[in-house]
Amino acid sequence: MLNRLSALPLPCIWLWLVLVVWGPDTVASSHGSGRRLWQQPSGNPSPHAESLLHDTFPPGFFWATGTSAFQTEGAWDRDGKGPSIWDIHTHFTDGGENADVASDSYNRWEDDVEALEYLGVTAYSFSLSWSRLFPDGDARARPNTAAVEHYRRLVERLVERRIKPIVTLFHWDLPQELQRRYGGWKNESMVGLFEEYAAFCFRTFGKEVKHWLTMHNPYLVAVQGYGTGLHAPGEKGEDLSVPLMVAHNLIRAHAKAWHTYHTQFGPTQRGEVSLVLGSHWVIPQRGQATEANLELCQRSMESVLGWFANPIFGDGDYPASMKSQHGDLLPTFTPEEKAWVRKTADFFALSFGPNNLRLSRSLIQYGQNLSPDLRSILHWIQLEYGDLRVLVAEAGWFSEVAVETEDTVAIYLMKRFINQVLQAIKIDGVQVFGYTAWSLVDGFEWNYGYSLRRGLFYIDFSQPNRTRVPKTTAQYYRRVISDNGFPGDQSAQEIRGRFPCDFHWGVSDSTLQFMDPHLYSWNLTGDGGLHVVSEVWVKTREPQCSDYPAIQSHVKLFASTGATHYRFGLNWSLILPQGDLSTVNTEALRYYRCFLTKLREQNLEAVITLYYPTHTAPFLGLPEPLHASGGWLNESTVDAFQDYAALCYRELGSWVQYWITINEPNRLVDVFSNVEQQHQATHHLLLAHAKAWRLYEREHAREQGALVSMALHADWAQPANPFLESHTEAAQRLLLFELGRFLDPILDTAHLERGEQGSFPREVKAYLEQRALVSGLPLSPLPSFSESEQKLIKGTLGFIALNHFTTRLASPYPHAQSAQPNLQQQQRPTHGCLLFSDPNWSSSGLGQALVPWGLREVLGWVKQRYGGALPVIVTASGVDDPALVEDSLRKRYLSSYLQEALKARQLDGVNLQGFYVWKLQDRHAPQFGLFASTQHRSKPKASVAAYRDIIQRGGFPGDNSTQSCRSSESRGSCAVCAQILENKPLLVFGACLLVAVVMLGVVLTMILRLRERSRGERRRRKRGRGVSVCAVPPRVRCGPWQRVPTVQCVTDKLRVVRR
Repeated sequence: MLNRLSALPLPCIWLWLVLVVWGPDTVASSHGSGRRLWQQPSGNPSPHAESLLHDTFPPGFFWATGTSAFQTEGAWDRDGKGPSIWDIHTHFTDGGENADVASDSYNRWEDDVEALEYLGVTAYSFSLSWSRLFPDGDARARPNTAAVEHYRRLVERLVERRIKPIVTLFHWDLPQELQRRYGGWKNESMVGLFEEYAAFCFRTFGKEVKHWLTMHNPYLVAVQGYGTGLHAPGEKGEDLSVPLMVAHNLIRAHAKAWHTYHTQFGPTQRGEVSLVLGSHWVIPQRGQATEANLELCQRSMESVLGWFANPIFGDGDYPASMKSQHGDLLPTFTPEEKAWVRKTADFFALSFGPNNLRLSRSLIQYGQNLSPDLRSILHWIQLEYGDLRVLVAEAGWFSEVAVETEDTVAIYLMKRFINQVLQAIKIDGVQVFGYTAWSLVDGFEWNYGYSLRRGLFYIDFSQPNRTRVPKTTAQYYRRVISDNGFPGDQSAQEIRGRFPCDFHWGVSDSTLQFMDPHLYSWNLTGDGGLHVVSEVWVKTREPQCSDYPAIQSHVKLFASTGATHYRFGLNWSLILPQGDLSTVNTEALRYYRCFLTKLREQNLEAVITLYYPTHTAPFLGLPEPLHASGGWLNESTVDAFQDYAALCYRELGSWVQYWITINEPNRLVDVFSNVEQQHQATHHLLLAHAKAWRLYEREHAREQGALVSMALHADWAQPANPFLESHTEAAQRLLLFELGRFLDPILDTAHLERGEQGSFPREVKAYLEQRALVSGLPLSPLPSFSESEQKLIKGTLGFIALNHFTTRLASPYPHAQSAQPNLQQQQRPTHGCLLFSDPNWSSSGLGQALVPWGLREVLGWVKQRYGGALPVIVTASGVDDPALVEDSLRKRYLSSYLQEALKARQLDGVNLQGFYVWKLQDRHAPQFGLFASTQHRSKPKASVAAYRDIIQRGGFPGDNSTQSCRSSESRGSCAVCAQILENKPLLVFGACLLVAVVMLGVVLTMILRLRERSRGERRRRKRGRGVSVCAVPPRVRCGPWQRVPTVQCVTDKLRVVRR
């Protein structure tokens, strides 16, 4: 079963999605309180255990998107615009890409407004071009009239369409003249120059604009522009003194602009002013929350976000950690400046995206890991600076150019970020009042040029018209805005009801382990397996069932779950080591008979799997000679399996009511190296199952009365991108390859004509033929069934057995693998689908997603395609949980998945007759077992009681009462039997003791009676001396004429004399 968690091909972007979700905490706003966030214990076994919150955002929430002037406006030298430092930087750096035209939003601003209306946003964040308004940067000069009119038209149109403008004064495009004359932000003269520019903007546009952002992410301006040189103006500092001074001037410039607004414009315009601060997020490496690691995490956050936030939102000064780190290089605030800078923001505006995360890689060399966890950043801000109103002013990720409008990965990142904001609001109590999806349209991505895309609308930069085409992220964001978040789905609500009394409450296992006279060595070759030590035998006596003490404890363990059916597999290679009947391991068969007998004694049913593939080298669970001759690629294995099945039916069939011929053949074929081998193995596996089924029907069904099936792995496939038909087709194709490829040849399907019955799905054949044509192959490699084979296979299922664990997202396999380098070395799967998981789903430690509704979906799909005549049994379902005892993840899994099973039965009419939990006991470390391993004394986990409670109630009744069934009465009487069996040694000893006491009593009684008789005889002798002995009664004399009595009397006298 572990093979269902085999590695799936994932885009490398998903490697970032190690998301840590923290629980609620009380709000504290003292400096340094943010470090408490890393100290919170995780009550969940998985970092994703409660990932997605279904709820809506508060009324009036700002749904926004944004752009920056330099990235999108273009028209770099039109209508009087002066050059900015980014114009010069791009014109004189290698690569040749620039933003001279970019998205052409200066000319196509009306198209941008239409795009905003399509989304349904309530706010639009954009920046003003300082060098467009004032070509030389001097706001005391006459402004550029064309620029003023352009921005006024845009603002008025937004207000007219009821879209709130959120305006940024400076988004990195400093006028080149200010850089040339003053050296840019290195010069403190920029503080006054920026205040004058801000005052002009407040005065000119402040009547309509109520939300101002003075500058965007000054951290990147200081570090990238004046430190690393990656951003304009491209200066590389020899030390940190220049970036530290630049940051100091930026903070003072912001504070001066804030004071100007609130003294000159605020009383009449009644707006708000803040600045956008960017940040990353870190977690302790390997989850080790030691004091040293916590301090390093806190310092990392203080060195980026705290650098600017602490002077403005904190105590007016830089964090103490920065002072100790940089010493005299760090500029200082005078006491007056501290008071002047402190609290110069009306709300907290946060930027969270790839730019900060990329840069912050240099900050994680001391035992930290980067994590794109927006919720934790928001919570940290709350703990560090108090209950501030927060605007997420930039959030989003990038996509490769090749994806164009089909940006599927970006959908799930957007979903995650928005839901993290919702969790911060609802769970942590953070006052977030807006979210800005970045960005509205594709644009020039700074030092990455046009190689990456971040827009909700796609633009083909090779076309002069720059048409805005909505991407699938735009469609998704539009839906989220319309729903105001993530409202709960009606289908997710729990229902009340019970499963029938004859429902299979089961536990499923792989092959049983048993004792035999061989001596084994473990892990001799490093493969983790057991190997027989040749020519060494353990001396044994005549076998008995009592030779296997593990059987009784194993059955007792299973019985304590309250389940009624136990599914386990036989070991084919153990029973028939040579693969044929020439050598039969009677010891193994005897063991299985003993085990089945013990189950029957406790009125428990067995479901046996004949062939349980290991899915691993070297032999895939086959006897070695069969594997050596080709295994499932050789048709002789089909006949060998039939012989093996006949032996098992004959030897064990009296105890078995349900047989599984082969477990998960649809996963077994995936181990073969090429497509032709996979299809050939599929063909032979179906024939082997059919022959075993026909054999049982012909020779054993009337006498034994069992049902025979095969178990298929049946995870649900969901279209990765719900807005693309190609993804819907991919998900359907995956289901047909996984299920239809094995069920269609056996069962009638409602949508096929009679001539198409008894064959592989026509969609599968059509896809393989098309793929063969593209690859230059003459024919599809899919084999066809002869008429006799079709007749043999048709109808060979007594029930439909499905192993279900999770749901996977499916998309068409990308044609351009260069866009995703990690896929280049992976063979394209036969079904042509790329599989991955939604990071917003809860998931286990091994990465298995918990998607309860997927079970209902796959059961509904099977019913729709094959009808409801045959019973359906979920023969395996479970999740790994690392908890040794309190396995809360598994408890939630069982409850939620059984809820969906009940919905499928009651609401959808699925003929569901059983649910088996995978599995009974761990082998080593805690994983899938209901019980801990023997190393941990087979301790029952909390999920055992949870499962038993559901079984006793028969599901989810409205009154939570216990289900009353006749079978429960018989099982109750068997509970007494179980107690007897459990105390069998004591009872035997007691019985022996009782027999000994009785026998002793009998002996003593006989001795006493003999003594009494001896005494009686002595007394009679004393009385009989001198008295004639006569055979007649007393007082009657012997007469001489009485012949016979006389003779008797004489004889008696002679006897007395002799004595």
